[in-house]
Amino acid sequence: MPEPLKNYYNRAFLEGLAEDIKRVHDPFAADDFLEAVLDSTWESLELLNRFLRIAEKLREFLPADYPEALGVIDKIVMNYGTWLDGSGWFFPLFVELYGQDPEHWDITMDALARYTVYASSESAVRPYIIIDEERMMAQMYAWSKHENEDVRRLASEGCRPQLPWTQSLPSFKKDPSPILPILEQLKDDPSPWVRRSVANNLNDISKTHPELVTQLAKEWHGQNKDLDWVVKHGCRTLLKKGNREVLTIFGYGDATAVSVQSLAIGAPTIAIGEDNTFSFELSSNKATKVRLEYGVDYVKATGKRSRKIFQLSEGSIKENETKRYTRKHSFKDVSVRKHHPGSHSITLIVNGVEQGTLDFELEA
Repeated sequence: MPEPLKNYYNRAFLEGLAEDIKRVHDPFAADDFLEAVLDSTWESLELLNRFLRIAEKLREFLPADYPEALGVIDKIVMNYGTWLDGSGWFFPLFVELYGQDPEHWDITMDALARYTVYASSESAVRPYIIIDEERMMAQMYAWSKHENEDVRRLASEGCRPQLPWTQSLPSFKKDPSPILPILEQLKDDPSPWVRRSVANNLNDISKTHPELVTQLAKEWHGQNKDLDWVVKHGCRTLLKKGNREVLTIFGYGDATAVSVQSLAIGAPTIAIGEDNTFSFELSSNKATKVRLEYGVDYVKATGKRSRKIFQLSEGSIKENETKRYTRKHSFKDVSVRKHHPGSHSITLIVNGVEQGTLDFELEA
């Protein structure tokens, strides 16, 4: 099992950070900083709380003048990688926490844009959206035209209504319209990272405003290959929910052209940690595109069941063709899912329509 990421932020890492700061700002009290960060509670802190501790102690030991403190960070932030593989996530957090004085707005915005190249500022911008939505969204739109792709990505990623691992934006869950000009600006961006962020933002919006995303999908789809990918990835939740309009956009709207035979489970009973299989045949009465998914109804700790949708394949089938499929599914405990004994089921879904359910027992 891989070592928890929080353990990367250990004494050796913090000593390196302190040395970096001391090198560019001699008054920095490196030993006192280390003692303050690595107190008796450090080992119990999880990753995000370690970032918070580092940011708080940087505020305590860097110059009291906020612009001067940013000047020190500016000289070392590039030593901590990029947003893809960097370790300096506490630098944008420092700006998030201590740059909210209105008189510092401009230098704070500049710092967020600079630091996002090294450690994404996507979480750090969100309190500023909440504090002054109109002003911050104007800034985000300006960033959407920035020459640097990481800053353009920040414009989209930072305003996602339901960005994981950070606070949501309730106002955008209620009304996502302020986001749309940014997505329009970035939907054809030359950077795949930026386009992926646009798609993820669309997917967030689809969870509360499916009609809006469906309409955008109709308008955007068919213009070019890259934008088609954005639209489809942005509609992935709607596709899993079997939204007929969205399925039709991608050619999967016909559920009557195919039929399912010989749907069978591999074993009626398996133990937690084992695999189970299921198989079936798919026959067509005319040529069509086919999207195959299956839902697993898991037993939760409460005894209730909860469904998770998995994609099996997408493709085409010819008229009067028969295809046979076999799929293996693991019931081994992983970090994101713990299994519980009880009656489970697998449901086959063809072009958004359920085509049969298989029950089996999962034993401890």
